[in-house]
Amino acid sequence: MKMSKVWIVVVAMLFVGCSQKKSERLTFVAGTYEVTAQGHNGDIRLSVTFSDSCITDIKVLEQHETPHIGDVVFDELIPQIIKTNGTGVDAMTGATVSSRALMKGVEEAANMAKVSDGEQFQKACLPKAEQKPVEGTWDVVIVGAGGAGLAAAAEAAQQGNTVLVIEKNAEIGGNTLVSGGIFQSVMPYLVWEPAKPDAKTGVGYDGKTYEKAKSGPGCIKDLETILAWDEKAFDATYYKTHPYEPGNIEQLAPHGVHAEYLPVLQALKKEITAYLAWARLKLARGVPETDLTLFSTKNLHIFQTYYGGLRQSADKQEWVYSDLRMVSQMVEQGQELKPWLASMGVTFLERQIIIVGALWFRGNKMLGADIDTDGDGTPEHYDGNWGAYIMAPYTTFINANKANRVLKSTAAKELIVEGGHVKGVKAVMADGTPVTAHARKGVIIGTGGYAANIRKVMDTNRYWNQDDLSSRMATTNRSSQRGEGLDMAEKVGASLTGMGWTQLMPLSYTDYGNLAFGSVSDAVFISPKTGRRFVDESLERDVLSAKAFENGISFYGKRGVYLYIGGEETTEPNEKRGVDVPGKQYACKPAQLPKLLKTLRFNVSADSILKAIRDYDMAVMEGGQPADVSKRYATNTIGKVKRRQDGTYDKSTYSLDSTLLTIRTLAPATHHTMGGLMVDEKRHVLDANGKPIPGLYAAGEVTGGIHGGNRLGGNALTEILVSGRIAATSVTQDSPAVI
Repeated sequence: MKMSKVWIVVVAMLFVGCSQKKSERLTFVAGTYEVTAQGHNGDIRLSVTFSDSCITDIKVLEQHETPHIGDVVFDELIPQIIKTNGTGVDAMTGATVSSRALMKGVEEAANMAKVSDGEQFQKACLPKAEQKPVEGTWDVVIVGAGGAGLAAAAEAAQQGNTVLVIEKNAEIGGNTLVSGGIFQSVMPYLVWEPAKPDAKTGVGYDGKTYEKAKSGPGCIKDLETILAWDEKAFDATYYKTHPYEPGNIEQLAPHGVHAEYLPVLQALKKEITAYLAWARLKLARGVPETDLTLFSTKNLHIFQTYYGGLRQSADKQEWVYSDLRMVSQMVEQGQELKPWLASMGVTFLERQIIIVGALWFRGNKMLGADIDTDGDGTPEHYDGNWGAYIMAPYTTFINANKANRVLKSTAAKELIVEGGHVKGVKAVMADGTPVTAHARKGVIIGTGGYAANIRKVMDTNRYWNQDDLSSRMATTNRSSQRGEGLDMAEKVGASLTGMGWTQLMPLSYTDYGNLAFGSVSDAVFISPKTGRRFVDESLERDVLSAKAFENGISFYGKRGVYLYIGGEETTEPNEKRGVDVPGKQYACKPAQLPKLLKTLRFNVSADSILKAIRDYDMAVMEGGQPADVSKRYATNTIGKVKRRQDGTYDKSTYSLDSTLLTIRTLAPATHHTMGGLMVDEKRHVLDANGKPIPGLYAAGEVTGGIHGGNRLGGNALTEILVSGRIAATSVTQDSPAVI
């Protein structure tokens, strides 16, 4: 059976009678009323039908809520609203904005129907019935059904364990569902190979042949900077009299490297030397850099994670950088992810791409997963993150043993400790049902970070200027990312590390903070103050966010608002350009830009913006650098232009006036918290003395210290999948000691 993404068009339930007692019954003017409410991603249009005493039908005519996150409210809440004859039902955890939009729309329809008592209508809810406690025992109990939790569940099940997963949201997927979906890992068969330097193709893990990736403009320059990196011990003295500029490796390279990373740097230099000896011969013959086979190695990934995470605290008293053991483990075991995911039905775009803040072309984009979930012998297709990182591991673990189970809408409250060992979890379902889950072997915490807990971000902050953070700041995270996993583990003696280092995402919409999927290698960031570019768009995320605060404006209740402008086409798989998305994205020709800026209430010259774009495009076409702000990786122009067979631009075909521009208003939002539970390489949770807490493990963003002060784009998915598998393996291997 072939399945594809299906939007909910109609959800309707008809109940005989209403939940109110006869004396409390509401009255309405019978009829059908259409209303529109503002959802998380756009308008929600409803058709609500009333008799003279009840809601009898609710249809969803239009909605744009995030699949498996916001759209689940229609299936879950509409029957409750109809049954209770009112909107006093509880909003769904993880989908509060969508829940409230639905209820607001129904309330508006009730007002149109002249409801006799609006206050009673808004309070109507089902009585809480006394629930029978749920209790059971599994080998492994996992808290959190996001990417890390489900990876751990699949691996634990594959190793023969029975598994329970506890998830407080109404649907599985966690924050992984709203991520970019790209994990960083060099694929040796897609990049330059010293033994076969002129090879145009490579043989993958699956035995198939693939075309090798091409180098990006600016890669050679970065490799030359790393080749010249001083090998002395890192000396921070220079920064006592000079400001530290995150992302400026030309400034950083002369000041050495931390001792544990020196062997990595030395090995990387040998790899770079071999590549450049080959590449310079090609360049001397006139071959464009973008026609060279891409250089990429595991050592490069490790070293870029190091300097991309090397940061100085706001008070200039502390330096932080990534843990070499953890980074090396992530990079090395990241090589196993494609075969493992593919064995569960995941399919990939066989390229090495670059995303915002990744620093290199080594991103792996999945297409989804083909999984036989109904047992008819024919795989069904599940798109994107839902298919690759959720349905694939979920199906693997749930089918491995009849005892395996997921409890959704269930909040973990405390860890069960017996004789100094963590032996399970106590939780509560949304309807109040108490849950006691015993673990024979161990508990894995995979609850994610706390970026949605803005107060916690502000209270722990050690990196950002205090003026840049405020309680009104948005987050790209789901509202459920509050940090309860940290609190629960701390109560049994867990130690925290890396707290206070929060990554802000510059690609965030100004309404609710949704992640604005988009390429930065073929787009420009424009200041609403000057109409000019203000930053190298290919730098790290914290650098882009800081520059947005400096050059953006305070607008829509947000600080650091700027304009993201791209052309009609992009190589970014998640991005749709050249189309309007109400309140988020605007498509217009240059001649229409003045009108759009007026509509957006931006007091900036359209001519200045268009000149900045033309100057940028001309520099890209000529292979040089823009005059205002340089750019490390520019893969394409904004305006339309044809390319010759060798990849160079034919400037005579360039046209900006005929280009349909893609314009967004964006601002920094909290995205990833580098701080969390202290763990070792086996993902044991450690106490204040650095000793493992028996029976307790953690994986993913809930852990700390791995990424230093700034996480590279694409490293999160690599780390959560790798660490989830490691935690599951450790539980199995350690089990004799904790039973």
